Amino acid sequence: MAAAAGTSRMTGHRIWQAFGLQPHRSTTFKLSPDPLLTDKVGDLVALYSDPPEHAMGLCSDEKSQIQARDRRQPLLPMRPGQVERRTHDYRRHGTTSLFAALEVKTSRVIGQTHRRHRSVEFRKFLDHVEAKVAADLDIHVIMDNYGTHKAALIRNWVAKRPRFHAHFTPTYGSWLNLVERWFAELTNKQIRRGSHRSVRELQRAIAEFLDTHNQKPRPFVWTKTADDILASIARFAHRTVATHAPSLIKRTIGTGH
Repeated sequence: MAAAAGTSRMTGHRIWQAFGLQPHRSTTFKLSPDPLLTDKVGDLVALYSDPPEHAMGLCSDEKSQIQARDRRQPLLPMRPGQVERRTHDYRRHGTTSLFAALEVKTSRVIGQTHRRHRSVEFRKFLDHVEAKVAADLDIHVIMDNYGTHKAALIRNWVAKRPRFHAHFTPTYGSWLNLVERWFAELTNKQIRRGSHRSVRELQRAIAEFLDTHNQKPRPFVWTKTADDILASIARFAHRTVATHAPSLIKRTIGTGH
């Protein structure tokens, strides 16, 4: 870049530093077009920060198509001066899907694995959740907008149970669902580092991780207010519009609109 601009490499480096430019880095983003974004963010944050009395808040989602992968060579365990090593290649032995519901107050997890990932399996999981939660408690379930959660089968199931209350994250806003944080723990501490020679073996490993977690759960504490989140989104949207405004104007003028 310096050569193309006719400057020295150090001049280019100083310019990058002065303006906070890091061209070697790249991230992704997705702004939510949900017209109810503000209401949904406020609803979810209220459930996290001030859960209703005589009720249980559950963050529910699925980790689908988890692969049972067997490393092609035995794992080399950690020892003094050497980190754990595993081969980059593996054999696939099928997949399973984990349905999970994380309790907001305690971070205890209700989980169930299924071979398939459809509304039928999700309804079976809701039956399992209903049996696990005390009958005198209302149940507030937080879900994303995946079609499985809004199928007629699920809508009818919820409508017949007055104590169930469905709350949905904004479109492209599943990061607001706390169970995603637990899924990250499962991936980093169990699935990614494991070697599983069958789906049954993978399911056992998931069940063991879930049981271990529930023995001493550590609650995830939500620290951001709804106003903080919406202000952050607004700042990002403003920067995005400001960055692309000249090109948008140019394209608009060029098309005659």
